[in-house]
Amino acid sequence: MALDTLDHSSQPFFRQGLPALSKLLLLGVLSLLLMSADKRMNISQPIRASVSVLLTPLQWLALQPGQVTTALGHYLQGVDEAKEAAVQYQSRTIAQAQRLQQAEQLIQENTHLRELLELRPPNAGPSKTVEVLYETSDPYTTHLVVDKGLLSGIVSGAAVMDVAGVVGQVTRVFPLVSEITLLTDRDQSIPVLNARTGQRFVAFGDPVALGGSLELRFVPASADIQQDDLLTTSGIDGVYPAGLHVGRVKRIDRRIDTAFAKVYATPMASNRGRHLLVLAPAKDAPAKPLVEEITPRKKAPRGTASAPQAGSAAGGTP
Repeated sequence: MALDTLDHSSQPFFRQGLPALSKLLLLGVLSLLLMSADKRMNISQPIRASVSVLLTPLQWLALQPGQVTTALGHYLQGVDEAKEAAVQYQSRTIAQAQRLQQAEQLIQENTHLRELLELRPPNAGPSKTVEVLYETSDPYTTHLVVDKGLLSGIVSGAAVMDVAGVVGQVTRVFPLVSEITLLTDRDQSIPVLNARTGQRFVAFGDPVALGGSLELRFVPASADIQQDDLLTTSGIDGVYPAGLHVGRVKRIDRRIDTAFAKVYATPMASNRGRHLLVLAPAKDAPAKPLVEEITPRKKAPRGTASAPQAGSAAGGTP
């Protein structure tokens, strides 16, 4: 046998299977079949649940560095905000202390001036704290019902306020509850004073404009009134004590075709507080009679004529 007729090629160590392209097509079809079966029958759901349970601690550990960093950043930011708020609070406290000292001085001067002028001291009257029960469901009025009434000493016409300013007025009183009409009601009016200029106006409720506001009517177009002017109670109506905050001027419409300007103000009170303060109406005390010292006229000496007689003589009367 010739040596060149022998097969010198080595046999493969591993048995070769299908070609690569056939494997790709087979595995692709198998993947599609498995995905379709999993979509319809949720075959892999238990496997996914088990894997998620096993990976949950690892995910928690992997998220801890980021959460710690975020928490530390929030803590440092909160510390800075707390320091800034403390500084602002201290500044406001000092400013309020200064205003309080000046207010005490002004009260003393006011009391001294009233004593000199013999004026009646202002009577704020007793006040009662009430709690808001509910708001009436009437769409045409804005009323609040509080938990105290006639048996607790609440009277009709009393002024109602909160920490920001005047809320409204007690309009109906029942034995156990009372009804308060807000300033923004269309049937409510209040005399106000511009704290900057001292001008007096009358504010009427307008529940439509600006989502509930006060309209200052019959304001001359040339009146000195500006936006953000503070409006307080003037106290001339005998219902609202003087000096209570009512609102701030929000919009001013001056027109050429009319002599009056339309002025709208937003109330200072938010009407969202749970507790309110009811003030007693400021009753007008009877005025003191003016005592005039009448001095008797001195008698004219004999032989002298009085002024009318002299005038008569000058007129030629015998």
